[in-house]
Amino acid sequence: MAKTIREINEKIAAGDVVVVTAEEMIDIVEEEGATKAAAHVDVVTTGTFGPMCSSGALINVGHATPRMKIQKAWLNEVPAYAGLAAVDIYIGATEMAEGDPLNRDYPGEFAYGGGHVIEELIAGKDVRLRAVAYGTDCYPRQHLDTWINIADLNECVLSNPRNAYQNYNVAVNLDPERDIYTYMGVLKADLGSANYCSAGQLSPLLNDPTYRTIGIGTRIFLGGAAGYVFWQGTQHNPTVARTDKQIPKAGAGTLSVVGDMKQMSSEWIVGVSMYGYGASLQVGLGAAIPVLDEEMARFTAIKDEEIVAPVVDYSRGYPYGEGGPLGHVSYRELKNGKIAVQGKEVPTGSLSSYPKAKEITEILKDWIKTGHFLLSEPVQPLPSVDSGLTFKPLPEREVEEEV
Repeated sequence: MAKTIREINEKIAAGDVVVVTAEEMIDIVEEEGATKAAAHVDVVTTGTFGPMCSSGALINVGHATPRMKIQKAWLNEVPAYAGLAAVDIYIGATEMAEGDPLNRDYPGEFAYGGGHVIEELIAGKDVRLRAVAYGTDCYPRQHLDTWINIADLNECVLSNPRNAYQNYNVAVNLDPERDIYTYMGVLKADLGSANYCSAGQLSPLLNDPTYRTIGIGTRIFLGGAAGYVFWQGTQHNPTVARTDKQIPKAGAGTLSVVGDMKQMSSEWIVGVSMYGYGASLQVGLGAAIPVLDEEMARFTAIKDEEIVAPVVDYSRGYPYGEGGPLGHVSYRELKNGKIAVQGKEVPTGSLSSYPKAKEITEILKDWIKTGHFLLSEPVQPLPSVDSGLTFKPLPEREVEEEV
């Protein structure tokens, strides 16, 4: 018997909802089957906690006296984009503080960037704002150097263009001699390590692989508070190869998400430094998936051994587009600590935290059981396999050699 999101919300309001985590749903479906599980389970909670580079904060810093139309701005010496309006600025998670040596001293430490600024704002710390402008009749001020605090800001919004990737690469290094430093972490030479970044069976979009319930307008857990999906994420590509259970075998769907930083916690939004690569932002994100019917019950009972990811060489294959995947491995293999690549046993490591993802599923479960989190009907579904969307990489262009 099919259910609707409205009917499930009525159960939440009445205190009669049956909500379980994605881990718990695996056992329920194995014991009862998808048909019985769909009849009595209403919601399955999912979560992920990992670095998500395509993130940032939209901040309205308020007007000074005299007023100022900010042209350039820095937060704790990290450049912010000011080409929006008089006192609206956007700081990206991967922007580095001015003066950082970057990779001139290779490999660089990348000690402080936009992700760290965002974490400190959410933690309630004072952040130095420095700004300059050219001055106008209505905005005469040309210089500003002050301290701001999230409690005093008009608006402080986490606005992330690409989060919660639906599956992703397993990164390895085929270079026989040299360790390499990537956004997937340090990769040891000669297949010395393999890094991955996904919660696997807990990950939101892997539990709704065809985007039936997660879409534009979906309420989510974001950074310890309620947030929303506001569009498909950049690089959203649902057309990759899939298993017979509709699970993508490579990076596929993504989410653009938004939420009020004033409600968030720095436990779930953490600035990170990627040795030899740059700065990023560790983001806690979760979705509550309504079990509308038997198909959704099957989707939300996906197991790590049923999810495979491509193994990709980051010494040449990824940066230069040479060749395809070296093979596919399951998340069960990855989480067991070793995989086989080209006949060699390779130790694995995760950039994302499965225990923290599991904690998100429990928090969401409690919010729903206590009536503090209602589900939202998407106003528009995400582009799916049959939407006609195709991923278009940038065209190759001829580049003149330097003289």
